Amino acid sequence: MRASIMNFSEVFKLSNQLCKFSPNGKYLASCVQYRLVIRDVNTLQILQLYTCLDQIQHVGWSADSMFILCAMYKRGIVQVWSLEQPDWHCKIDEGSAGLVSSCWSPDGRHILNTTEFHLRITLWSLSAKSVSYIKYPKACQKGMAFTSNGQHMALAERRDCKDYISIFVCNDWRLLRHFETDTQDLTGIDWAPNGCVLAVWDTCLEYKVLLYSLDGRLLSSYSAYEWSLGIKSVAWSPSSQFLTIGSYDEKVRILNHVTWKPIKELVHAATISNTKTMVYREVDKCQSVEPSQLTFPPPRGTPSSLFTVHSKYELVEGPVTLRTIKPDTDRANPELGIGMLAFSPDNRYLATKNGTFNVLSLAWHPLGEDSLLLMSKDHLCICYLETEEDH
Repeated sequence: MRASIMNFSEVFKLSNQLCKFSPNGKYLASCVQYRLVIRDVNTLQILQLYTCLDQIQHVGWSADSMFILCAMYKRGIVQVWSLEQPDWHCKIDEGSAGLVSSCWSPDGRHILNTTEFHLRITLWSLSAKSVSYIKYPKACQKGMAFTSNGQHMALAERRDCKDYISIFVCNDWRLLRHFETDTQDLTGIDWAPNGCVLAVWDTCLEYKVLLYSLDGRLLSSYSAYEWSLGIKSVAWSPSSQFLTIGSYDEKVRILNHVTWKPIKELVHAATISNTKTMVYREVDKCQSVEPSQLTFPPPRGTPSSLFTVHSKYELVEGPVTLRTIKPDTDRANPELGIGMLAFSPDNRYLATKNGTFNVLSLAWHPLGEDSLLLMSKDHLCICYLETEEDH
């Protein structure tokens, strides 16, 4: 019998939940205000420290892990850094057009910047030093998606009060397909990892998921219920066999790739009574000591970490009642439902986040090393999963 054990790293300071593994799994990038910190994944030692022009609001790795971009949306600036050549850097300024999002193309040599009001997408080439533009991008939760092999890009568009999808070939950025979608207000799109199926989901006011082929044919559609808040998050399994849907009714539905029907519903109960479920609780290692409580004041220059609380995680025996905060449904965007879904790269685990738990972001190690990033508002923790054989 196999059992999973969790080990946790020390907590690192973090800003805006900006922390990402590099695609090759060797580096971990985290941001603290205007500083970018690059760590070695195995030792967590700092390898590079970069200083940006302003507070970092987005960070992204190139596909080959050689470059990393830092976006400062307030100033409309993107800075690019090289890990192989620390002295090399690049600055992109969108000027009066503004900037609301920035990402890499699959080849790691083009940067796609979306201007304010989603007027256009600016395509910057780092190798050719050229600029081109794509019109009519739709302002939505996830309006751009690349296939895992980097050959195609799907872009959500809004024209004449209707939703459309345009599919581009990434090597020369020519238009391959353009078709209308059966949605009222398209919210997001995502390719299956095998690049054969594109998932499109509608606004939260209507529960609808549409599955399209590469040539624009509608393969299937799915709706779990009506007349209530619907879809909040969508994620594919790495094998492309399952599509998981997180809903406002606090359930995760798993669809299979053959019939596109649900094969499993996962419920997030407030009380965990299953004895096979492992629950970890964060506890303080030692009591916090305030400087004012000391007989003699600490000398100047004493590290503030001496007076901070260090924590550890202990295994709790069930049944366990989780502490939750009831959301205010009268306010806009209530903290309700399954807001995050993340499969481990080896397809063995599915991490989900429901409601108002303090974890604000989830991310697995890209090479299937069973390491999960847990990010709160200001801190980062790494959770290591180990499997034991019980005889």
